Amino acid sequence: MSQLNLLLIWLLFLTLCLHSCPTYAQLSRHHYKNSCPNVESIVREAVKKKFHQTFTTIPATLRLFFHDCFVQGCDGSVLVSSTPHNRAERDHPDNLSLAGDGFDTVIKAKEAVDAVPLCRNKVSCADILAMATRDVVTLAGGPYYEVELGRFDGLRSKDSDVNGRLPEPGFNLNQLNSLFARNGLTQTEMIALSGAHTVGFSHCNKFSNRVYNFNSKSRVDPTLDLHYATTLKSMCPRNVDPRVAIDMDPITPHAFDNVYFKNLQKGKGLFTSDQVLFTDSRSKNAVNAFASSNKIFRANFVAAMTKLGRVGVKNSQNGNIRTDCSVI
Repeated sequence: MSQLNLLLIWLLFLTLCLHSCPTYAQLSRHHYKNSCPNVESIVREAVKKKFHQTFTTIPATLRLFFHDCFVQGCDGSVLVSSTPHNRAERDHPDNLSLAGDGFDTVIKAKEAVDAVPLCRNKVSCADILAMATRDVVTLAGGPYYEVELGRFDGLRSKDSDVNGRLPEPGFNLNQLNSLFARNGLTQTEMIALSGAHTVGFSHCNKFSNRVYNFNSKSRVDPTLDLHYATTLKSMCPRNVDPRVAIDMDPITPHAFDNVYFKNLQKGKGLFTSDQVLFTDSRSKNAVNAFASSNKIFRANFVAAMTKLGRVGVKNSQNGNIRTDCSVI
């Protein structure tokens, strides 16, 4: 049986599971049915308003969710501001590039929720971030999916907790698999989640080594399409302003689609950790399957996002509901 057929069977399982498999522990799609029944529509409207102000809302919110869940679980700890006595996660070097529009999206949604008397101080920042992430995916043309709710906000946010917890642009497949496995995610789920780069952007210093100083044998990474490498050089000349950022998907940067995977097939993955998904034979089949069918990609992405949203969930014993997402 071909790899593509196997993935089609897996797609059928995922589709069925999304509708019938039990949710995780305390999480429920109807957690706020009585305490704040309109919470999802309130958050959605706040996210839409922010999106109409700037498209950056989409990649910024998505990345914020990933960075939150990969460090101490999906508990809103990345939203916490540092104090004179505590350096929080968001001030770790790996998080300094998180766009302010992601934080602002959560702040605006939290304000909108708490403006409703019935909902005030009932909905966690972690849940608001999870809902906002689903909403930005949908706004970019991606799949709508039900979000499991019931997370409490974490009681800890320290920059030292970030060390070694986030994927780096130069990671190989073994390093990616190892990091995602620590969060209970498989290789296929890692590849599906990497598809979020279809609406991502990156600062030049995160990949400049691939076009200027790859190794002693070749200044340009040989896995890069040469025309794409030339384009990257023109957009990111040496000594470029570090604030300059470019789209990770050069073809459809504002659409949540499977073109990211088609780009990998053509040597147009921006990071080493992107392109390796195609150049490594162990992950190539999944990339080809996602590139061949947006439906397969979307179903796998939704399943992987749902699973990611269950990582490190806090409860009333080890968490709370913050009145201010930036303050523990």
